Amino acid sequence: MYLQQFFIDGLGCTSYLVGCESKGIAAIVDPDRDVQKYLDAAQGRGLKITHILETHLHADHVSGNTGLAERTGADIYLHEAAGARFPHRSLKDGDVLELGAVRLAVRHTPGHTPESITLLVSDTTRAEQPWMALTGDLLFVGDVGRPDLVGPEAARNLAGDLYESLFHNLLQETDALMVYPGHGAGSLCGRSLGSMRSTTLGYEKQFNPALAPREKSQFIDYITTNLPEQPGNHHYIKDLNRQGPKPLGQVTPKPLTIEEAIPYFRRGAAMLDTRPKEDFLAKHVQGAVHLPADDQLANRVGFVLPPDIPLVLVLPTEADYRQAVYSLARVGFENAVGYLEGGIQAWEEYGLPVTSGDVEDLQPRDLQAMLSNGAQPVVLDVREPWEYQMGHVPGARLIPLGELSRRLGELDPEQPIAVICQSGNRSQSAAALLAQKGFKKVYNVAGGTSAWQMSGLKIERN
Repeated sequence: MYLQQFFIDGLGCTSYLVGCESKGIAAIVDPDRDVQKYLDAAQGRGLKITHILETHLHADHVSGNTGLAERTGADIYLHEAAGARFPHRSLKDGDVLELGAVRLAVRHTPGHTPESITLLVSDTTRAEQPWMALTGDLLFVGDVGRPDLVGPEAARNLAGDLYESLFHNLLQETDALMVYPGHGAGSLCGRSLGSMRSTTLGYEKQFNPALAPREKSQFIDYITTNLPEQPGNHHYIKDLNRQGPKPLGQVTPKPLTIEEAIPYFRRGAAMLDTRPKEDFLAKHVQGAVHLPADDQLANRVGFVLPPDIPLVLVLPTEADYRQAVYSLARVGFENAVGYLEGGIQAWEEYGLPVTSGDVEDLQPRDLQAMLSNGAQPVVLDVREPWEYQMGHVPGARLIPLGELSRRLGELDPEQPIAVICQSGNRSQSAAALLAQKGFKKVYNVAGGTSAWQMSGLKIERN
């Protein structure tokens, strides 16, 4: 048996190739949109991809299942409760898929979603007993899947299902079972996912706080409390995965001259500037959205832009186009029409206006000095309510990041705003949205509330 894990930094998504080398066949589990890596890996091991399996319909990223099926001819498999509207084969609890000497036993383990499954993997050349479990979003390293992405009204019922799937199903397996989850650190599908990429069932039983002994009602209360913000556009992503994503195909650079780009802007396209922050502050196009092309781009863009808007990219270098397009496509942004050839320099040389400044980083002590001196910027805390209650800058106003785009009318665009979160990541997305919407002076509090507290500054709790 051969197993290979693929991990996406930032999104924290994990996918797998599992196959039988003696028979030369393999399955891909939870593929992402960059399907070429699976083709390359399979070819390198002399394997043909014959199965594509989804542990559930994802809400945080768009699957690459249809694109991979188009390239390989493999069938796509999902649980029958998924309600998928594209060609696939349905799975149910107790089904077994044979890939030569590799056996994939399907366990229906609802909780994160109604259709979630776990795959128990056996290498029958060694033993009939499962060697490892591909747990999808049931069990993570240090956490379990959140139950609220289907909808808040279903969260408590799904939390009850999650309890049954864990304590009366998966946790009944031997402690030696290796666990390979569908997400790791960086994912919003859990609360405190560990940075290790695999674990054992016995270790999680002993040290995973979500698996501490509790009555079912206590578990439901625990697992539906203090959840992180939901992934941006998660309803859109879920629907896209249910309908069947359009295969992305080969991603090739699409340079746009200024003459070619301007008609897109006239038809409502947005300019997404992905250069480093210092370059953007030095010179940029007024109204451009700034989100650096780092591993957080996919997590942030859904809070700032709608997924159906055409995008003209401004890149650090032209070589960054492919990675930027995949980062956007993973969260449903498939309308990148190209990148601005020559960048801001070409824009300026054409005689079009540029500006400088925009969002400014602000150190916690500088913010404290401004507040003490009567400057009175609005301190906007974009964390979740439970984080806010644990401690916030005195007088800070709470609008969670996931609600900000629809609550902009509650803020005065003429008044300076200092945006703060826990560490400075979410606030950067919020600040980009405010700047794009024409707010006159926007600050991003560097290091967030953590840095504020580490500076010895006062916090409020309520």
